[in-house]
Amino acid sequence: MPETRPLGAQISHMLKDRGVDVIFGIPGVHNQEMYRGIEEAGIAHVLARHEQGAGFMADGYARATGRPGVAYVITGPGVCNIMTPMGQAYSDSVPMLVISSCLDETAATRGQLHQMKDQQTAAGTVCDWSEEARTADAAYQLVDRAFAEFSTERPRSKHLQVPISVLEAQADTPPKPLAPAPPLTFSAGDVAQVAALLAEAKRPLFIFGGGAANAADPARLVLKTTGAASFTTYAGRGIVGPDNPLAFGSYLAKPDSMTAIQNADLIIAVGTELAQVDIWRDALGNSGPLVRIDLETAVLADGQRCDHPIQAEAGAFLAALAETLPGTSPATDWNAEEIARSRARWAAEVDAEYPGIPTICDALKACLPDGTMIYSDMTQFAYAAKEVWDMDRPGHWHHPYGFGTLGYALPAAIGGAVGRPGLPTMAIAGDYGFHYTMQELGVAVELGLSLPIILWDNGKLGAIEASMVSAQIAPNAVVARNPDFVKLAQAFGAGATAPQTLEEMQSAVHDAFKADGPTLIYITPEILG
Repeated sequence: MPETRPLGAQISHMLKDRGVDVIFGIPGVHNQEMYRGIEEAGIAHVLARHEQGAGFMADGYARATGRPGVAYVITGPGVCNIMTPMGQAYSDSVPMLVISSCLDETAATRGQLHQMKDQQTAAGTVCDWSEEARTADAAYQLVDRAFAEFSTERPRSKHLQVPISVLEAQADTPPKPLAPAPPLTFSAGDVAQVAALLAEAKRPLFIFGGGAANAADPARLVLKTTGAASFTTYAGRGIVGPDNPLAFGSYLAKPDSMTAIQNADLIIAVGTELAQVDIWRDALGNSGPLVRIDLETAVLADGQRCDHPIQAEAGAFLAALAETLPGTSPATDWNAEEIARSRARWAAEVDAEYPGIPTICDALKACLPDGTMIYSDMTQFAYAAKEVWDMDRPGHWHHPYGFGTLGYALPAAIGGAVGRPGLPTMAIAGDYGFHYTMQELGVAVELGLSLPIILWDNGKLGAIEASMVSAQIAPNAVVARNPDFVKLAQAFGAGATAPQTLEEMQSAVHDAFKADGPTLIYITPEILG
């Protein structure tokens, strides 16, 4: 016989049946029924210090595991606080499901605890959809809708709210999980068309974005077979191996990357919006035909005006293309030395813009364990690293690319470490962004995570100061008083150190991966001497 429970408890059991093993959140009197069934269902719960932290943890978990990140929050301020992570997950194609309580009625009654004018609509401005379930069946259907869309469409954040009285009411057992949805199909003609274009091209160029992160193997095979050059977006780093001599790297945003793009007689963009945060200009700059392969029809019809739009999942399409291509690499007109010179010039530009940071990046990269997953914040250190730090595999550097929120790195790294127990995870934050979510250090201490936290302190909002100067604005409001970050971390019970040389930094990182809890590694520009 079906077992009835309060709906709040049934939702946790339903999530467990759909593969959820951890929930991030904060309980309150409005959503406490959602907590009734967590332990009973066998789901772990991570108690964040702020709903923004809970959302970033769910985001980091999803990016690390490929499975949806789930967060429980309360009515009103809980939903408002997690809207920033929801916006970040939406812009970066991260599967996140936020489930909140809501008031039973707001039109006729005022002055209720946590009351908002329109919570559902507010949340809907930063996520894929925001819906209210007024019955148990509606809640079950909406959860299944979210999970089905995560696996078949571009994954993005979603919000489900349930009235308090509905969470408290008895509900029947949730339905069994839906059968997996069939994958998005594409035609053999699409594959043949791209193969024919490649056969005729003398300077084919691929651009791989984060939507192709699961397609590294077929992408590398296609590059080898065709002799094509490549760029990756920041989110696509690691798709192309660092040893590929025809790889331009992640320098797509450099203004004169347009020269390489104009010299290509065929551009194939895979899993990328070619958005402002990818190319930092209005147009890609291609003179040859543009093929775009993407899940989303809106991308295929955007202002870049591609010549050959193909709606497909990147991995499946590239695998089919690799099987179609001949086994030998044709001679193309790309010159490896020319590409190497371009990369060297762009690297020098990064070093000029962010003096010394590439040197620190090289030292840091050299001491990391194999397979380290990195979460970075909006900080000059990350801005430089995204261009000069080649990744040997995709999906191992996560950054708040689109929405661009401060405070991302630490809680997202906590979520990533929870999702990959025993595997190396590291956070990189700037001094100002660290203020936003530094309270989540307490979570990392509670969980005993061996998490190095690189804190880059240049004593200011350095990128904003530079932008003001460039705009001929006298810099103001770019310097804030910082605490003693080492003592602050120690007050939370974390390890903390302030290395004075690159060698000391490397030793500190090595020790941090072996520690029984998080370690804050505080560095400043003076580390270069």
